[in-house]
Amino acid sequence: MTTKEQQNVEHEKKTGTSKDRIFWIMPNFMSIEDVNTLPKLTPGQKFKAVGRGLIDPFEFFIIGIAAGLDQANNSNPQYGQGAVGYGKRYATDYADNAVENVMASAALPSLLHQDPRYYELGHGGFLRRTRHAIARIFITPTDSGGTQFNYSEIFGAGIAAGISTYTYHPVEQRSIGTVVDVWGTQMGWDCSLYMLKEFWPDFRRRHERKAAAADAQP
Repeated sequence: MTTKEQQNVEHEKKTGTSKDRIFWIMPNFMSIEDVNTLPKLTPGQKFKAVGRGLIDPFEFFIIGIAAGLDQANNSNPQYGQGAVGYGKRYATDYADNAVENVMASAALPSLLHQDPRYYELGHGGFLRRTRHAIARIFITPTDSGGTQFNYSEIFGAGIAAGISTYTYHPVEQRSIGTVVDVWGTQMGWDCSLYMLKEFWPDFRRRHERKAAAADAQP
């Protein structure tokens, strides 16, 4: 284990959250790698962990790219083009992400006493670890150390989709079909993200070993 990994493990033991970043830029604060016994997160800590991600510079950057793609595809044509249209798309994309994260990773986990953190399996073959990542959509740890159906993820994303569709999205899009489409898209994104969380540490460790070996050469 590298010095940086040791520091991150100590941080996990102390705070129950991570300092890791996927590809060194993307916040990965709710992923746990090497700690078997962690402090239970209080509701305040769950909201704080989500909030850290929502105000991270990477969040504003990636939302900017998403809004740019939406502008190029002329999604929500009611917004128009130009700076005003881009601004509306940016605000909508940011709000969609924020509401979903708060509902699925802070509000419902606090209410239902579920643990929003992702615990890396870290061993076994590709298929086994892939099943572990996908299963996280449906099964989650509880604050008491057991496991439950992931009501927070499934219903949190659905509630967030309903809130966004029927509040600040264009009136023309306000339908059950839109809610289902947004919900499905979010589930697909979260599934991909769990996969990334599972396998990213392998890539990072290989990179750090190669860097350490290169530094050790005369």
